[in-house]
Amino acid sequence: MGRLKSLMEDTLLSHAGFVHLRVHSAYSLSEGAIPVKKLLGLCQDFKMPAVAITDTSNLFGSLEMSLSFPGGGVQPIMGCQIALTRTDGVDRNGRKPEPDPIVLLAQNDQGYYNLLKLTSHAFLKTEAGETAQVNLDYLADHSDGLICLTGGAFGPIGRLIASEQMDEAREYLARFNEIFPDRLYVELQRHGVEQEQQTEAGLLDLAYDLDIPLVASNECFFPKREMYDAHDALLCIAEGTYVGDLERNRKTPEHYFKSADEMLSLFSDLPEATANTLVIAQRCASLSPARDPILPAISSSEGRDEAGELEAMAKEGLQKRLDNEVFTEEMGEDEKSAKHKEYFDRLNFEIGVINQMGFPGYFLIVSDFIQWSKEHDIPVGPGRGSGAGSVVAWALTITDLDPLRFGLLFERFLNPERVSMPDFDIDFCQDKREQVIRYVQDKYGHDQVAQIITFGKLQAKAAVRDVGRVLQMPYGQVDRISKLIPSNPANPMSLQEALDTEFPLREARDTDPEVARLIEIALQLEGLYRHASTHAAGVVIGDRELDELVPLYRDPRSDMPVTQYSMKYVETAGLVKFDFLGLKTLTVLDRAKDLLAKRDIPIDFAKIPLDDKKTFELLSSGDTVGVFQLESSGMRDMLRKMRPDAFEDIIAIVALYRPGPMENIPTYIRCKHGEEEPNLLHPKL
Repeated sequence: MGRLKSLMEDTLLSHAGFVHLRVHSAYSLSEGAIPVKKLLGLCQDFKMPAVAITDTSNLFGSLEMSLSFPGGGVQPIMGCQIALTRTDGVDRNGRKPEPDPIVLLAQNDQGYYNLLKLTSHAFLKTEAGETAQVNLDYLADHSDGLICLTGGAFGPIGRLIASEQMDEAREYLARFNEIFPDRLYVELQRHGVEQEQQTEAGLLDLAYDLDIPLVASNECFFPKREMYDAHDALLCIAEGTYVGDLERNRKTPEHYFKSADEMLSLFSDLPEATANTLVIAQRCASLSPARDPILPAISSSEGRDEAGELEAMAKEGLQKRLDNEVFTEEMGEDEKSAKHKEYFDRLNFEIGVINQMGFPGYFLIVSDFIQWSKEHDIPVGPGRGSGAGSVVAWALTITDLDPLRFGLLFERFLNPERVSMPDFDIDFCQDKREQVIRYVQDKYGHDQVAQIITFGKLQAKAAVRDVGRVLQMPYGQVDRISKLIPSNPANPMSLQEALDTEFPLREARDTDPEVARLIEIALQLEGLYRHASTHAAGVVIGDRELDELVPLYRDPRSDMPVTQYSMKYVETAGLVKFDFLGLKTLTVLDRAKDLLAKRDIPIDFAKIPLDDKKTFELLSSGDTVGVFQLESSGMRDMLRKMRPDAFEDIIAIVALYRPGPMENIPTYIRCKHGEEEPNLLHPKL
């Protein structure tokens, strides 16, 4: 943090003015409309030396900000708008009052740690259906290292002043002053809202009476004043209301990212309030840390370390694989000895790379929950992706494919020249996947295991449909405009790309002012985060309570904690991802196996021959609906043309049927059927 502090002080001393301490980025879902990269650009354009992101209840963007802002010459301030539970009972309908917003900024690493605790607690401990919140006692217990802004006219002090409860407001502010000694600021805002004008005098009186410094803020939801209408539509999309509704949540055109000059002019009568934004920025020096991978320690009953445990288990497992699946009765001792050397040489090489890269614990963890699954009759896939190229994985029963038999490369999975975490794509029976996750939670601790958040964006078609709805345009008209945007789920086209390439869409915009307004607003909202949900497969396991490493969230549809960082950032924060994929095909196979067992026809999937003639006849007919990876119409057409007669043909089909290699499919088929000579790039091929 020393470098950050030095950089920050030099920058602040060289720029006079104002720093924004109340910014809602796009991570204030369906509320903020300033992407983190856009915010950095705004600060650079306005020569603003620092900025705080204070998203509603969350720290979703804190690591992204920490990684990108220092290199851009802007000091990031870690912050959050937290909701504080009210203690004034319930209304006549038995409803609890909405909590009060305050702003917390991390002054140092202890403060950032407490922010993790506070935001995690708010999501995990708040009852379903309520706004994520913390109570005053929990806030007091986790206040060290935090600077508090009182929340302006709509914070707890402003609310009490607005309802003419000055004595209660004074008492509450005094309590805040005890919780945040020398770290409390009375926040003033001037967006032109009636409650701000109504409460400002009372806030000033209390601040001066209790000798608490003032700070000016502008709650920023969108980058420029001109985006007000688009942001207003975003709020309507989020709340299911219409732009024309009078009784709904609204912001003002002033809730944009103002320049320092605009803020200095707005608060020219209170220069200490703007000057204190720089004071606060100088007091703050903390970042969301990037870390090397952290895994829980794996203990061995024999007292071996993880590297020794991996080697012992892998060698024992490989010998079993060789005895059961490689050695045959027809093999002589010399041939067995040669095979033994070939496999163990590869195993020793892989173990060396795994230990060198520091990943033995990862293999042991994956092996453990896969072996548990197999012992408890939970179907597990044989392995796919680059992990199938590892002999160690095969020896530990993580995969069930012999890498040497099929010529698979370990280097595609792990390579010291390209340091990245190992990543097994592990398929489980869809109906029993949750049992495996519960086992992992029970083994490593429910507070050390979490799923991973993912963010849904407003894509072009959805943006057009949603904006059309809140503008109350006829459904048929909006549907027609939306269908003019080409659909490509694998690589969705942006609205601007559609305008550039689709004449009917441009014509509709240019000839109808209503459509032009729809498209103008949709262009501004496209790409913003709309909602948060849980990643379908990713699970992280830590070596300590996860809220000491990352902030946590709870998906209302799940009782399991979720990281507030997405897949892109959770590994940078030090957590290792494990994929638990639910595969319907395995569920179907499991049921088929049970049905056959009832007819006294036992099936062992591991011993099904790979040269069954009838199977290849079925594949060649293209009748493969329900066959994993071979069931799309394109795949079925390719099977009919290729007429596979060896397992290697299926491997080739799956490898070829993807963007890039697809153009070679006709050539491959002609070569297979002897209609064309293969053109090899090198004789060894």
